[in-house]
Amino acid sequence: MVKAPGQQLGGDSPVLKRRKNVKVFFFNLSAAPCGSTLPYALFWDAHSPTASELKSNIDMTIEAYKVSVPDDALQKLKQKLSLDEFPDELDGVGWDTGTPLTDMRRLVSYWKHGFDWRTSESEINQMPQFSGCVEIDGFGALEVHFVHQKSAISGAIPLLFCHGWPGSFLEVKKLLPLLADSDGSNAVAFHVVAPSLPNYGFSDGVKKKGFGLKQYAETCHKLMQKLGYHEYITQAGDWGFHITRTMGLLYPQHCKASHINAFETKAPSFWEHPILAIQHFLTPYSADERAGIEFTKSNQKREMGYDVLQQTKPQTLAYALSDSPVGLLAWMYEKLHGWVDDYPWTDDEILTWVSIYWFSTAGVAANLQIYYESVHSDVDGVHYSQTLKYVPQVKTGVAHFPKDLTVHPNAWAATLGNVIYQSRNPHGGHFAAVEHPEILVRDLQAMMRKGGKAYGCVTGLDGYGKSGER
Repeated sequence: MVKAPGQQLGGDSPVLKRRKNVKVFFFNLSAAPCGSTLPYALFWDAHSPTASELKSNIDMTIEAYKVSVPDDALQKLKQKLSLDEFPDELDGVGWDTGTPLTDMRRLVSYWKHGFDWRTSESEINQMPQFSGCVEIDGFGALEVHFVHQKSAISGAIPLLFCHGWPGSFLEVKKLLPLLADSDGSNAVAFHVVAPSLPNYGFSDGVKKKGFGLKQYAETCHKLMQKLGYHEYITQAGDWGFHITRTMGLLYPQHCKASHINAFETKAPSFWEHPILAIQHFLTPYSADERAGIEFTKSNQKREMGYDVLQQTKPQTLAYALSDSPVGLLAWMYEKLHGWVDDYPWTDDEILTWVSIYWFSTAGVAANLQIYYESVHSDVDGVHYSQTLKYVPQVKTGVAHFPKDLTVHPNAWAATLGNVIYQSRNPHGGHFAAVEHPEILVRDLQAMMRKGGKAYGCVTGLDGYGKSGER
């Protein structure tokens, strides 16, 4: 991938530029981590930065980023697609045994003869993207790609959007125009940060064993800190749910509120949640909660084989996905089709999602490693199961969608922590930011606006203010 070259600013000492409450420091770092050329650090509070703040911000440099897949990578993909061979298929099975042959033939043909990656690339590059280095304890510097849309509203709230699998940073696209600005009355504005997780998209990969949920959380937290967002809130689902939960465990003084979808939990037990357990025992499930429990049981039988494989033997699967774009397409498209609530994917959308994985900086299958690492963490790590426990200090909002992989009763979701808001929605599946971005925004607004139970949780930033004030 190619990063847009930036003009180097500043001399050998910091140059302070003041604009109301914003202090911007530029450093000339000839030996900056990851070879960046346009370093900067932002402090959004009104105090002068301390020596330790200056030192910590020297650790990271940031520059504008444009996705630009090399021509030879596109040509290699076309060559591999030209060698496609399709398997046989049982008559009349449809989706029962996996991705149907007719769908695959159509998509592969379009990928070869009609799909234009450069058009998708141009659309992706309309989003404000950057890359910067984050130092991860025990793993060194990683270059992290991220979308960063800053609101013009003076009191805008920093919001980290964290994707999962088989998603990417691209999931934030529909949210951006809905989150940026406020009219200063009732709507809340947000600064939005949406990274490509390490091993995903256009961020660096990790070759050293042991990069688990703790390190993914550290990456996201340190990125927010380096952008000057000392306190922030999060929105996430799937692996993003587990990662932002880990952030709430490790950095509760910084991660002040979280909104989640595509999450996991369990019924309250008398041992861990006695009051919730009594309420749960005495209160009957609603009709949609009963339907959600049955749907989840069905999904455990029909949809979870991938999870077992990726948790146990990701390397074996990696050979097939890395060598065959057709195999990667079939593997991902099955999930895109099966985990939504009748969302009308276009062929261009499907192939753009798959292409981001194919052209990933870390390699086609590096993203699978999180499945293994999350359940094989050492004593210093954060195990997958820990993210399902009660997180007391983070104000939490929950969105339930009827066609997600798991659909839980409200009482079960309440075991996750200080749950201040829940919405049960009549439509939607696993990819809420794509299927129903307006619902996620509605929930965030309800939590963070004046009168919402998370209002004012980020010190000095309530989401309101005049446009242009910074």
